[in-house]
Amino acid sequence: MTIEQTEKNWRPQTQLVRGGTKRTHFDETDEAIFMTSGFVYERAEDAEAAFKNEVERFIYSRYGNPTNEMFQDRMCLLEGAEACRATASGMAAVFAALACHVSAGDHVVGSRALFGSCQFVLTEILPRYGVETTIVDGADLDQWEKALSKPTKAMFFETPSNPGLEIIDVQAVCRLAHNAGAIVIVDNVFATPVLQHPLELGADIVVYSTTKHIDGHGRTMGGAILGTEEWVNEKLNPFYRHTGPSMSPFNAWVLLKALETLEMRVEKHCRNASEIASFLTEESKPTRVLYPGLKSHPQHELAKAQMSDFGTVVCLDLDGNKENAFRFMNALQLVDISNNLGDAKSLTTHPATTTHQRISEEERAQLGITDGFVRLSIGLEDVEDLKEDIAQALAKV
Repeated sequence: MTIEQTEKNWRPQTQLVRGGTKRTHFDETDEAIFMTSGFVYERAEDAEAAFKNEVERFIYSRYGNPTNEMFQDRMCLLEGAEACRATASGMAAVFAALACHVSAGDHVVGSRALFGSCQFVLTEILPRYGVETTIVDGADLDQWEKALSKPTKAMFFETPSNPGLEIIDVQAVCRLAHNAGAIVIVDNVFATPVLQHPLELGADIVVYSTTKHIDGHGRTMGGAILGTEEWVNEKLNPFYRHTGPSMSPFNAWVLLKALETLEMRVEKHCRNASEIASFLTEESKPTRVLYPGLKSHPQHELAKAQMSDFGTVVCLDLDGNKENAFRFMNALQLVDISNNLGDAKSLTTHPATTTHQRISEEERAQLGITDGFVRLSIGLEDVEDLKEDIAQALAKV
């Protein structure tokens, strides 16, 4: 089957709609779904050449697939990366990016403010295989520098963080890491590839849970790892091919369609989130409102410097009281209780009893995750309806 690709120096929104498209000889308008596990060869010699990497072709969908490749190419164009590998979930992307690069005896440095599963990978799984992990406060450059005083193989952090919306100075931390000979892996899921470009700020690898904003409709699981062609070929590909974290072609097709509207959706998400954050600061019940776009946010200026907008998540604290938090969440009529985020529908979760329930109360206190802490992922509804729903729920507290 002949597949053609037209390379254009298009602007981001055009790349989101058309970038990486490969049409078959049928000249279809929509991207094709290649729901096949394998591919056939005319001769045994052709299969031998393929497995020796003497020819470039698809061998097995665990290694690569035309639909997945279109999604990967489009992500590269959006992120400004040389290569991308799509994974079955965001956590598959995080684990593969780390596991393919480190070995027993290596040292990894990570930020304290991490999604619960990411913290588990760094502090529980990697040490089982002889990898030493040091955890630091992400906003404290002195802690990063001290941790990097011993030989370090990789650094991992997310910014903004989940759920506390801590902002890390990507350029400064990358300089420290590179001076120490470490690569930098950034989880960019809260910022999305629309609002922040870690590779331009000095990062080496970017990972996503495409389940979040990139899909944006709660339909598919997925992840993505982006970096240099050299790193992907030499480090990631052997791990990826032999451990099998690859994405389903159907999910890749769903995500291709979702990318077409990503920029417009994120713009609306951010506009709504900004209004909700300002609205909450005027309400008496929240004792703390967190949003990088608020001047009260401790890293507001840094967020303004390295992001084009302030994101889609707003957090509030109801006097550190679980009963208050649950009463508020249970009273919401429009906003759904769910541990997902980046969805077209507004969602809320209670991190202390869900995403971060496995970490100790002391660790949660360090992260500012009190029992009254509530995360709101602001969706695409009419913002006035959201305000009315939040206001009536707060009145029940």
